[in-house]
Amino acid sequence: MTDRERSNFAQLNGLRFHYLTWGDPGRPMLICLHGLRSYGRTFAGLAETLADRFYVVAPDQRGRGETDWDPARNYFADQYAADLAALVDHLGVEKVHVLGHSMGGINALAYALTHADRFASLILEDSGPEADGSAGIERILKELQTTPLAFGDLAEARAFWRSIRPNVTDAAIESRVAHSMKAEGGRIVWRHDQVGIGECRIEQAKGRPNPDLWPALAGLSCPVLVLRGATSDYLDAARVRRMCEVNPHVTAQEIEGAGHYVHDDNPVSFNRAVGAFLDRVVG
Repeated sequence: MTDRERSNFAQLNGLRFHYLTWGDPGRPMLICLHGLRSYGRTFAGLAETLADRFYVVAPDQRGRGETDWDPARNYFADQYAADLAALVDHLGVEKVHVLGHSMGGINALAYALTHADRFASLILEDSGPEADGSAGIERILKELQTTPLAFGDLAEARAFWRSIRPNVTDAAIESRVAHSMKAEGGRIVWRHDQVGIGECRIEQAKGRPNPDLWPALAGLSCPVLVLRGATSDYLDAARVRRMCEVNPHVTAQEIEGAGHYVHDDNPVSFNRAVGAFLDRVVG
């Protein structure tokens, strides 16, 4: 942990949640929501660039990191939105800046369906309504169906991550090995609920899709930034244009040298874009 990073726990919706914080609680708050098989500390690099002027909060969403797994395996958007609502209430803030990557962006929009007034701003990192059916979704579903539940050693685990994330930085691979995996019984296993999360995501693809999130995006009155990886297979340019059309508060920017995992593919440009947007919003 850095000297600015703090580890916290809270009981929310029947589970023990873990979340990290950086910076002074008196500053504007940014909550960062990670993607499907990630964890809060994936945003550590961004948080360290913002901690001098924002209070950054990065939770491990249910079933990930140091947060409890859900015995009922409820890993659907409406539950994640309820968890975000509980976290915002726990933190005691009226207005909050939110950043969501991939699934995290979906969860933020699901929260906006009923809490649009709580947003000071929203940053969608390669995320938006109606991702189902994209090449990125098909890739992710295949990964979920073929991911081993355990590895013989760290070298094997590291090689697996590199095989499915060929473009992310070496630092991002090391972070994933350190924070999405653990040693147990002489093997390397997942920290997250790989089976339960996989089942829910496959069920979404089969017949329980995310709610219609276009109304959520259209209903936001705060500034919204869409950051698309220039080579993303998940968020296509046409959908980004539609996102800008449905709400005049939405602006978009492409990050060169990045695919779907923007903050891991090109962290320097990602951090610069996020910081510039938030500084403009806060003034």
